[in-house]
Amino acid sequence: MKTKILTKAERGFSLLELLIAMTLTIVIMGLASTLLARSLNIRVKANANADALADAQRALNIMSREIANAGFNLTDNGIVAGDSATDANGNSTLRIRSNLNKFDTSATTGARNGIGTVGEDAGEDVKYFISEAGTTTLLARYDAYAVAGGRSTVLANRLDSLRIHYYSQKVTYSTSGCDIVGASLAEVSPSAAKYVVLAVCVQLDAVGAPSSPGYQPATSVLLASDVALRNSNLPVY
Repeated sequence: MKTKILTKAERGFSLLELLIAMTLTIVIMGLASTLLARSLNIRVKANANADALADAQRALNIMSREIANAGFNLTDNGIVAGDSATDANGNSTLRIRSNLNKFDTSATTGARNGIGTVGEDAGEDVKYFISEAGTTTLLARYDAYAVAGGRSTVLANRLDSLRIHYYSQKVTYSTSGCDIVGASLAEVSPSAAKYVVLAVCVQLDAVGAPSSPGYQPATSVLLASDVALRNSNLPVY
């Protein structure tokens, strides 16, 4: 009987070669999984960032538009000073009033001549405030006459704070952290304001665990909006 002698190519891998190949495969797979985890975490945070900022920007646009109309057909600037304050945590509340139906011929006499007709006077007595819902901070809007008993809606979530500043005229300022700083004028009382600056801080949660691949720490982004109270200097006809 003849014994066939295998060539090197036919013998296959030695045990040492197999161990080396397996080690390299494990290292490459580990690097690939690390890169994948990092990219997924970055994507998660990017999506959360975009959603939160779009949500806050939309809320600021709504607030800015409505606040600019404050005081329409009233003898003051439309800000209810007693319900517009900043609490110990730095969160502000703002209540505004305006008679938007004054020149609406389809509205009832009561709605045209005052504020308080349920349904018709929706949007004429509105409050903006921060509300805590578990671990989430919400920016809420309360419309006193939208329906009987009023209606509360959420304008934005994942917020850190809402700060409102009142001035007698247009100002310039810088930003630091979650608020504006270095305003060119001193603040005035809400009832004397003709210019309002809204500062909303958006809190973005951390993604992943510290020291883990792709970990993204918690961050905050400040959005500011300047609003001129265009009815504060107008006479009432």
